[in-house]
Order: sequence, then structure tokens, then C-alpha cells
Amino acid sequence: MAKKSKAAAGTPALTAVTAAGIDHTVHSYEHDPAHPSYGEEAAEALGVSPAQVFKTLVAEVDGELTVAVVPVSGSLDLKALAAAVGGKRAAMADPVLAERTTGYVRGGISPLGQRKRLRTVVDVSAAGFATVCVSAGRRGLEVELAPADLATLTSATLAPIARP
Repeated sequence: MAKKSKAAAGTPALTAVTAAGIDHTVHSYEHDPAHPSYGEEAAEALGVSPAQVFKTLVAEVDGELTVAVVPVSGSLDLKALAAAVGGKRAAMADPVLAERTTGYVRGGISPLGQRKRLRTVVDVSAAGFATVCVSAGRRGLEVELAPADLATLTSATLAPIARP
């Protein structure tokens, strides 16, 4: 993987990765607004398995916003997310609140460089890959990096929070 320069950053997510000196690769593709799934569209455009491309979801666990990073090939298990952070109840966050809190739009929410740092849980399946792709902060832009670097940059917990 290549390190990108700050000039190539362009989003808070890429600025965060670059500032941390993390090896990464940026992938851009033409976003199709008619595509039914942002994550599946990214996997298709990058030519990689949907299991290696991770979507960023914002949930509320016991009233506290929490970020869940799960493979696009699966779905978020809300009970598992709550358990992973020591909570009792989880529900998907209001999309407007998620956008306002993270600073990103739906379909482009990145776990990196968020406006407000939120507690983050990455599905344990990420550890099975040398690299994973996550949103780089806008639709049609992905960043590929090592799962350990993703966890370090987001102060994430790794836990089994995805369902196939």
C-alpha cells in the first residue's frame, strides 16, 4: 500500500490517516445514486469481496451514539453491539443525528476523522484480512488500510457484532 500525501487527503478521514502516518490506499469510483447499496457498490467498483469492505453504521446504545463497523456482506447485530460496549439496549441512530454528529453524509460516513469522536466497535471478521476498505468520507471514495491501524485510529474494540 502507498502512503498518500496531505495534498491528496481531501476529507477529514484521509487527513486523519495521513497525519497518523498510516500506510493506506485511496480508491475512488463513480458513485451511482440509483445503486441500492452503498457498500455493495463499493465492493463491485473495487473488485473485492463484500466481506472485505466495511460499512460504518451509527447506533444508540443506552442513549449514547456508538459507531459499528461491519462487513457490507452482513448486517449489524444490535444485541451484540450493546453487549460489546457493556450496554443493554441498542437501536439504529436517527440518520440526521448521525450525519450531524459525524460530519459526514449517509453512504459516506467514515469511522475515521469524525467531527465528534464516538465509541467504536469493529467486527472481529476484519482481523481475518490483511487490509479492509472503509468509507473515506464521501460517496465514491474508500480508504484501504490494515485492520489493526483502523482499530488504533478509532480506538475501537473488536467484537463479533455482524450477522451474515
